[in-house]
Amino acid sequence: MALLAVRGLTRGFYGIRALDGADLDVEPGTITGLIGPNGAGKTTLFNCVSGVVPPDGGTVLFDGRDITGARPEAITQSGMVRTFQIARGFPRLTVLENLMLYGRDQPGEGFARALTGIGRVRGREAEIKDRAIAIAERLNLKAVIDNPASDLSGGQKKLLEIGRALMSAPKLILLDEPIAGVNPTLSQEIAEHLTALKDDGLTLLIIEHDMDMIARLCDPVIVMAEGRRLTEGRFADIAADPRVQEAYMGGRRWAS
Repeated sequence: MALLAVRGLTRGFYGIRALDGADLDVEPGTITGLIGPNGAGKTTLFNCVSGVVPPDGGTVLFDGRDITGARPEAITQSGMVRTFQIARGFPRLTVLENLMLYGRDQPGEGFARALTGIGRVRGREAEIKDRAIAIAERLNLKAVIDNPASDLSGGQKKLLEIGRALMSAPKLILLDEPIAGVNPTLSQEIAEHLTALKDDGLTLLIIEHDMDMIARLCDPVIVMAEGRRLTEGRFADIAADPRVQEAYMGGRRWAS
């Protein structure tokens, strides 16, 4: 059974259909690529699936549960989290503080619990801190863990965005252009991290315009056009598909 199943998803903005019956499946343990021309509906699909905006119609099933139109925090708690093309976070907080903010099950968030369960709160905060340090080390952010997020390079901010997602212990991460604007060295590093996460059993769905990255990382690749799925398959097959060449590249053949 697919970990994520999207059926007939629709969403309009000011009379324009951004999603027009979009369907896709994401199988567990895969890195699935989601590509298509600008305006194909990829980010809108992410927004609807992750609860940022509600769909007008269709269904979203995650891990066997209907999460259509659920709030983002409920979807995160269910095990699906997304990253954004422009890295989010709090620029004045350190890398460690940014990571800790996204730890799950923080007992200190409730006023009454913070007053009546000080020992439990401190114990959970220690666990969250340990997890944040481990994630920073895994993503090669340990050297800048005490630096403000504003001091990070573009690539390091992308890594922090991935770390933020990992803090919630997800089953599925939706990654929106994880290497956009990143230098080639860090792009390679990010690709290696994503492969390692998949090898550890995490499932990834990636929007990316770098076709070399898609070809290296993703199987299968889903192509969207005009708000719906156009085709799906291995990169070499979809790159040779005339419909994809026409929709995505104006008829120009890709190098695979």
